[in-house]
Amino acid sequence: MHSAQVDAYLRRLGVEHPAWPTVDVLRELHLRHLRTVPFENLSIHLGEEIVLEEKRLLDKVVGARRGGFCYELNGAFGALLAALGYDVALLAARVYGDEERLGIPYDHLALRVRTVDGGDWLADVGFGAHSHLPLAFGERGEQQDPGGTFRIVEAQPDAAGVRGGHHTVEAADLDVIRDGRPQYRLEVRPRVLGDFVAGAWWHSTSPVSHFTRSPVCSRVTEDGGRITLSGRRFTVTGADGGRQERELGTDEEVLEVYRERFGIELGSVPSVRRSGQES
Repeated sequence: MHSAQVDAYLRRLGVEHPAWPTVDVLRELHLRHLRTVPFENLSIHLGEEIVLEEKRLLDKVVGARRGGFCYELNGAFGALLAALGYDVALLAARVYGDEERLGIPYDHLALRVRTVDGGDWLADVGFGAHSHLPLAFGERGEQQDPGGTFRIVEAQPDAAGVRGGHHTVEAADLDVIRDGRPQYRLEVRPRVLGDFVAGAWWHSTSPVSHFTRSPVCSRVTEDGGRITLSGRRFTVTGADGGRQERELGTDEEVLEVYRERFGIELGSVPSVRRSGQES
């Protein structure tokens, strides 16, 4: 990233250019990202190509003021952090699904971030409802966060009886747990953005992927709650867990919510694209 791109990204987040890549700055950037840049899969349902290249991600997230799903959001955020002087590694993860079954390889992209004032942190602005602040990577006890109670623990053998890391603790896979339920399993080996292309393609095309089933757009609110537009259902969740839902009747209402609540300008309402449908 060049300096103009960094400045434009920071303007979108509403923060000043930091003097040093510290943990306090990382926490601020992480929270501002969740509040400003929506988690959304609209490109899938608008027939837009998803390209995992830094320039294309910045064009979308910064230039077009859009959001994205994990590969796009954490890919772009990781590029920003690296440009600000953080030591950033892209990590692959498999998401826990029904009956705690693990998903496909490269199912999710998260970030391991090292700051100048010590410590490694798990940063993730691309998992929907998750931690609002980075989690201490090496901490194995409970970590309290506005998004819940989290733990990062050494993973047990998977369904095939395989334990990641070749039986060494330093390279072991890690389970990220929220409120007692496993969210995803991390591999600690660093990856590059291109490694996630197959995962992004699967999530964008497979009828089994939940991303292909409905358009969704979601972000954290200033009070610590969340707003989500799934299809035509708009949900406001308070910080206390209270929920209000309403169905949007017209295309104009849907486009207005995208514009006014998520800052996304669209020319048409995203519609579910069936397998084999042309863009």
